[in-house]
Amino acid sequence: MKVEIETGNSANAVVARLQGRLDTAAAVDVTPYFEQLAQYAAGHIIVDCEQLEYIASSGLRLLLGLRKEVAAKSGRLQIRSINSDIRQVFMMTGFISLFEIV
Repeated sequence: MKVEIETGNSANAVVARLQGRLDTAAAVDVTPYFEQLAQYAAGHIIVDCEQLEYIASSGLRLLLGLRKEVAAKSGRLQIRSINSDIRQVFMMTGFISLFEIV
């Protein structure tokens, strides 16, 4: 699992690009990246999932925690470019209605 965080782009957003499988083991490793993203909760955060192959419940928990931080600070969180398998997981868990998905 790989995470790249980009700040200072033309969209005035912080972009986190997720690559690989966000399973239980990977969630432990990427937690510090999500903690770093939470520092930008008052702004605009984009989580780019174009190269994300899989997400487990532990990965969903990380996204939910980030969503709570963003909502508490009146920021904006977008989930971008999810594949059909991950969209299905979001639909089955009800997360599809919790996030702005583009």
